[in-house]
Amino acid sequence: MAVTGASGFCGAAVTRAAAAAGADVCCLGRRPGPVGRHVPWDATRDIPDLTGTDLVVHLAAAVGDPVPGPATERAYRAVNVAGTARLLDAAGDRPVVWVSSASVYRPQVLSRPVTEDDPVDGQLSAYGRTKAAGERLALAAGAVVLRPRAVYGPGDRHLLPRLRDAVRAGVLPLPGPDVRLSLTAVENLADACLAARDWPAGAYNIADAVAYSRDVVLRAALAAAGRPVRIVHLPVGLVDAAARVATGLARSTGRSPRLTRYAVDQLARPMVLDLGRARAVGYRPRLGFDDYLAGLGRQA
Repeated sequence: MAVTGASGFCGAAVTRAAAAAGADVCCLGRRPGPVGRHVPWDATRDIPDLTGTDLVVHLAAAVGDPVPGPATERAYRAVNVAGTARLLDAAGDRPVVWVSSASVYRPQVLSRPVTEDDPVDGQLSAYGRTKAAGERLALAAGAVVLRPRAVYGPGDRHLLPRLRDAVRAGVLPLPGPDVRLSLTAVENLADACLAARDWPAGAYNIADAVAYSRDVVLRAALAAAGRPVRIVHLPVGLVDAAARVATGLARSTGRSPRLTRYAVDQLARPMVLDLGRARAVGYRPRLGFDDYLAGLGRQA
């Protein structure tokens, strides 16, 4: 099987899980994966070489929340849309599992869990917009599309570092009151990627078995990493205004903003994914946030 983006956080987890299951893994990307054969691929310009592979799991993506603007949109589109088109052309009749994101959903507050039939538009970042455009290509080609939310786990270079950066004098400021959020253990995502070759084509939400209290998991993660904090709730409107100012300054300096409207939305808006469609084809998330905390505790 071929795994794109195998050197990244999620791609590495999928690659290791596939190798442990006995698969002959081909890692496509600019850098080698943790195991398997490396085939160089630049998603912005090259047709991937899929010779000898019978399944493609596509995780390579432009990610993050950089300075918004035309240059950012072009850079993200080159990977997440044009790169997807090249991959799908190369895949031919091979089954494709395309890893998307819950960031494709319209930012809105719902009184129920989000289903795969909810609107996919109005995204607040280049990442969300281009992932939505890329998954439209994948769905049209008959791929299985997975939509995880907030993937966390061993090897993550974003969650804990960003949390630590936000702490000031033992205080973690958060926008708005506590909310319920779906999160996805990277191991659960890896399990879904390997199982999805046998699922009917279409989109599937992927997350842990239960939703979480935002404040509880953030406080617990920092405490397990040796950084206990007190959470302070700030008005969402105030934080959103600060994000607009930070974005404006970032445009003038060319540096990534420390705070964006997308980040505020991700923290302030409740979002619980409906897993019914994935459960109907056998998805059973086996790990949760407590397992992650136990691992952090052993490292501390």
